[in-house]
Amino acid sequence: MLGFKTGRKWIYEQKVTGPWQRLRKATFALLHLILFVTPWITVRGNPALLIDLPNRRLYAFGAIFTAADTIFLLLLLLFLAFSLFFFTSLFGRLWCGFACPQTVFLDTWIRPFEEWVEGDWVHRRKRDEAGWSLDRAWRKALKWGGYLIISWVIAMTFGSYFAGARELWSGRGSALEYGIVAIFTAVWFLDLAWFREQFCNYLCPYARFQSALTDSESLLVQYDMPRGEPRGGDDAKEAGRCIECNKCVFVCPQGIDIRDGFQLECIACARCIDACDIVMGKLGHETLITWSSLAETTGRKPRRIRPRTVAYASLLTGIVAAGLAMLVARVPFEAAVQRAPGSLFVMDSDGYVRNTYLLRVTNKAATQSPVAFHIRVEGLPAEDVIVQDIQLGTTESRTVPMVIRMKASPDLPRTIPIEVHVSSASHEVELDATFKTEGHLGTE
Repeated sequence: MLGFKTGRKWIYEQKVTGPWQRLRKATFALLHLILFVTPWITVRGNPALLIDLPNRRLYAFGAIFTAADTIFLLLLLLFLAFSLFFFTSLFGRLWCGFACPQTVFLDTWIRPFEEWVEGDWVHRRKRDEAGWSLDRAWRKALKWGGYLIISWVIAMTFGSYFAGARELWSGRGSALEYGIVAIFTAVWFLDLAWFREQFCNYLCPYARFQSALTDSESLLVQYDMPRGEPRGGDDAKEAGRCIECNKCVFVCPQGIDIRDGFQLECIACARCIDACDIVMGKLGHETLITWSSLAETTGRKPRRIRPRTVAYASLLTGIVAAGLAMLVARVPFEAAVQRAPGSLFVMDSDGYVRNTYLLRVTNKAATQSPVAFHIRVEGLPAEDVIVQDIQLGTTESRTVPMVIRMKASPDLPRTIPIEVHVSSASHEVELDATFKTEGHLGTE
């Protein structure tokens, strides 16, 4: 099932330091800052980023998007997809090693906490191989308890983007919201405590289609086989070949040997690069494992600009340009008009024909003060238009009746097209509607 043929085979990765790991730590710190701080930031009195599913709203850095703005969600998804394609074609699995939430949390919280409780990789392996004892039991209990707390913090943080950080962390969330947090706490605990690298190996779809996104020019973590082979031998240290120290294997969190060539399990964490750099540096040689392209390792000049990258870059540019143009032209309110149910028109006793409509306006502007909306009608010589102007606060909606009357005449067409204009101080929306009469001229 899911590719498992034997029991769980634990990986005891050795700790390693180096320039690549320092770069990853800096990246992880930035990602943590964005993840944990953003839900608490407010812009114009609203959350900087909040996905309000019950009300079908998205608060994004001062703007409010509703279901009518679904096109922006489509553009965002397309942007993220083609960004993944573009950066993978250039840098390989950069996402997996430097930005994937599972990788970030494992390397920032889980592995350091595990080492603090159970010791380094040698002690952990020996204790597990020796079987259960009181020493092993209390360490496991402490470790799993810590994992549970970490999983809860992660689940609460992600939940803050849907329920609001202040409401969720202060206990003012709903029972449903806390129930969902509990479910995701269990999922994160299972993943961080047990599943770990198996998710990358068996479930993550990115590992499966990445080979279609890379080519000989893409940067990947690679072993320099021409320099490193044959491995071992009395003269390996002097010649700069692989001395078979297996340091690259010991530090790999995926349990693979990078010297076997490109593998789907590799997450490009660059731990093997730093490990080999330490060993070969002591011998006075350059590292045998680098982040390079197949073209470079075979002596060819690398090409960063090629049809694949140009196509992805062009698509990304087009998506960004379309999104910006639509954002500039976006109207920060919604308006809709429909005929009041029950009748097309009414003949009043004073000889006027009357049509009644329902006008709904929703304010999407993130402002501290209410926004005033003015309504006017064009398209017919209406002698009487009864509708009130509206003032709405942020995210407020209101439906008001609109009555239009005009003098009845036998030469009036049956249907008269009209335009309803709803305007604020900065924008205007034009709505199409029709005025019905008892006339028999014209068409429906």
